[in-house]
Amino acid sequence: MKPLDGIRRSKEAGKPVIGCFPLYPPLELLHSMGLAPVVLWGLRGPVHDADRHIQNFACSVARRLAQVVIDDAEGLFDGIFFYNGCDTLRNLPEILQEGREELGRDALPVFRVHVPMVPAEQTDASAYLRNEMQNLIVCLESAYGLSFSEESFAESVALYGSARALCLQLEEAVARGGMAFSDFCDTLMSANFLPVEEQIELLESKIAVAGEERALEPSSRVVVSGILPPPPAICKLIDDAGLTVVGNDVAAFHRSYARAPQEWSDVNDYYVRFYRDHFPCTTLLYSSDARFKALTSMVEASGADGFVFIGEKFCEYEYFELPHLEEKLKEKGVSVLPLEISIEDESTAETYRTRIEAFAEVLAGAEATVSGTS
Repeated sequence: MKPLDGIRRSKEAGKPVIGCFPLYPPLELLHSMGLAPVVLWGLRGPVHDADRHIQNFACSVARRLAQVVIDDAEGLFDGIFFYNGCDTLRNLPEILQEGREELGRDALPVFRVHVPMVPAEQTDASAYLRNEMQNLIVCLESAYGLSFSEESFAESVALYGSARALCLQLEEAVARGGMAFSDFCDTLMSANFLPVEEQIELLESKIAVAGEERALEPSSRVVVSGILPPPPAICKLIDDAGLTVVGNDVAAFHRSYARAPQEWSDVNDYYVRFYRDHFPCTTLLYSSDARFKALTSMVEASGADGFVFIGEKFCEYEYFELPHLEEKLKEKGVSVLPLEISIEDESTAETYRTRIEAFAEVLAGAEATVSGTS
């Protein structure tokens, strides 16, 4: 399914569609109020209109998001939501409105939350975030004539909780060799554009047909990290090289669904806990110090011998971390393969084949050396 097809289905169902900037918007809240939230990443296609407004050294996430929102001739979006996820994204709303105006599109309602980027042990900003969430609810009620209900919110939390649990089960299927990594990525990126109820149906159907556990070569185990998963053709190269993804630290995947509050007192408390206890991400600056421990624990628990970093070109948050992370992982005997992906590279995946196959051979050679000396 193409990304916009899922958005069209929500639109046809009569729900206002809220285009959410990555990375981690309050999907449960938006859904509970009768809105159809969709995270605008994993988009494809040219960016001609966007590149008239955004520098071409911005990441593909921002450029493609801008293209889809600016060029929305079908009127698919009824509003956009963003928070301070990164320097590029936080400056986009005004640019998008100007781009839409240039093409004769109507202005969109814009909803914003500022997530405090301070460690909890440094200062308690929970009251500030509670106020931000309450203001968001008031703005949504006013814009769409809707009413917020804690009961409806709890129901939406349960739905998204089910979807997150199914995503983790699908991860396990990939790790045990019962599902190709390429199929996993395609499934989750397709699910992203569906209503959560349909996400659950899709994930359940995939889990039902996942293969049985198979014996894995120790040297084939890798953890994949990055903002987005590799493009489909590169996912297939990873599969074809015999690499088994036993863990993922992809922001669009594991970082998004790995953790969510199990207990909360109200919607505001839920999101204080949601952001405070989120799986560590480079864009959640207060969680950055916990990244290395989280990743080394993932590598050790999964028995991975390799770490594949999918670099989103021009994402300074990810690249600031990589040198230190690569050094520490290598100290622990984990080989690292950094791959930088840009819009222009996605149609030339074959250029990555040699590097991926060579990396698989390095892992196999290291395992053979260890076996020979043990």
